Amino acid sequence: MTVAENEDANEDANGAESDIQGGRRAFRAAILQATLPHVAFDGWRPKALAAGAVDAGFAEIDAERAFPGGPVEAILLHSELADRAMTEAFLTLDPPPARTREKIAALIRIRLEGATGDREAVRPGLGFLARPHHAGAGLKALARTADAIWRAAGDRSTDFNWYTKRALVSAVYMATVAYWLSDRSDGYADTWSFLDRRIDTALKAPMQIKSLAEKLKMLTPRPSRIASALRRRRTAGNW
Repeated sequence: MTVAENEDANEDANGAESDIQGGRRAFRAAILQATLPHVAFDGWRPKALAAGAVDAGFAEIDAERAFPGGPVEAILLHSELADRAMTEAFLTLDPPPARTREKIAALIRIRLEGATGDREAVRPGLGFLARPHHAGAGLKALARTADAIWRAAGDRSTDFNWYTKRALVSAVYMATVAYWLSDRSDGYADTWSFLDRRIDTALKAPMQIKSLAEKLKMLTPRPSRIASALRRRRTAGNW
């Protein structure tokens, strides 16, 4: 086989693998989407996934093939797809928000508005991920959402601020989701007001911490001054 033929064979193999992966993603997404209406009645259980598979035109057993890890795997995919849709919708805003707080507010609002029709699936999903044996998966999903929000907002930090920013947004996001799930106001107006207040509070926190650190630094004696004071006490015999 010539070099050119080998390259063509590799390209064909990569293309076939890409098609397979794309087909599996579509397969899983179709079953997930058809499962959501059943979750409102059956919760995130294998029964709901099996019913979703049938509604999507597959056999019940295909639910296990799509999600061998069970309902938790389906919940994580639901969150991942919502993160992706949030980012794509945000990039279409014209004009885009200018300030960081406006970007974060817009992203969280877009994500929740996109989930409005699936609210009764979100509620049991959060309860499912709150179980001790699924807590790790829940934290992973939350971290991925917070990271998606900051990346879409233009954050490229790699220092300690990376963790601080994502922790702050995670807290804002979860508090807003909890409020949104019980909100009955027209167009969720109360939720968006709540979101604005939470963001304002969260963005003030780093400045308050920095201010406190600077005050503590001013109040804390330098090591050289402490050493000098100790030498003076020793010389005076005041030990």
